[in-house]
Amino acid sequence: MSYEEIASYESVFNDIKRVLEQGRRRAVAHVNHEMLVTYWNVGRIIVEHEQANPDRAEYGAATLKRLSRELTETYGKGFSVSNIQFMRRFYLAYEKQQTLSVKLSWSHYCELLIISDPDKRRFYERECIEAGWSVRELKRQISTSLYERLIQSGSTWSMQRRLSPSNGETRVVQPADIIKDPYVFEFLGIPDDAPLPESELERALVTHIEKFLLELGQGFMFVGTQQRITLNNTHYHVDMVFYNKLLRAYVLIELKTSKLMPEAVGQINMYLNYYACEINDEFDNPPIGIILCTDKDAVTAEYALGGLQNTVFASRYVSHVPGKEQLIQQVESVLVDWGQSESA
Repeated sequence: MSYEEIASYESVFNDIKRVLEQGRRRAVAHVNHEMLVTYWNVGRIIVEHEQANPDRAEYGAATLKRLSRELTETYGKGFSVSNIQFMRRFYLAYEKQQTLSVKLSWSHYCELLIISDPDKRRFYERECIEAGWSVRELKRQISTSLYERLIQSGSTWSMQRRLSPSNGETRVVQPADIIKDPYVFEFLGIPDDAPLPESELERALVTHIEKFLLELGQGFMFVGTQQRITLNNTHYHVDMVFYNKLLRAYVLIELKTSKLMPEAVGQINMYLNYYACEINDEFDNPPIGIILCTDKDAVTAEYALGGLQNTVFASRYVSHVPGKEQLIQQVESVLVDWGQSESA
């Protein structure tokens, strides 16, 4: 075959492949939508029958067991008592069918329905839709307390917008929106009593770059490690460089296996000045710096980070999921502060 014939065949093959893949995606989306609507209607029927019976508790338990047995005999798997309970809760949580998203599967909704707090559930639902999380990714974000960590680390204005955005609003609009504290690196498998040197920590994060990008959040693209900066024949290296497409800005990350020190702030501030002058183009926003450290105290952070022209954040990283009770207490404190600021 001539070069022209090969090119013509490849064009035909690629066109057919694209049409088939688009058709499969539409078919999967259609089947998923019909499944959600069907399960929603099953839940609606159960709830309406319960409400019509005065002895709801006893009636409901007996009905679910009988439904499970007879539906399984008729239709096979998928109708265990627990799954039918999820259908019932599905309807109660989403009484307006129009609020269901075709971007989420039944398995996604089952994970979301475990969350009793409506605000918290809506937060994970929105994040899941916008970031395109798989069920596995959703479970990880819930288990690592993303909701609580974002509330703990975000500014009042930023977090209020994150937790109750208007329809269609892009919630990542300023640098504070991308920051977490702490970041959880449980996917590295680092023992608490054997911390890694900075170079090994960097290599481990690159090895697990997909999981690290998931932990960083929406819009991050990996640029590289040890990006060289040369000033007056002296070479410096930025540990990790990313680009956030939502903020349209470079994000420079410095890894520290110790607590936050003022000299680390000066170092990354110099890197940010260089990127602003030498790397940014006319469409980029000012670069952002993140220092990831094992610990920080509020006083040092306030004086070290205050008054900078560049945007620099300091966040802790941990090798295991933080204690939920402690995070919940901190979240409650933040929410109280919000309420006081709104009533003032």
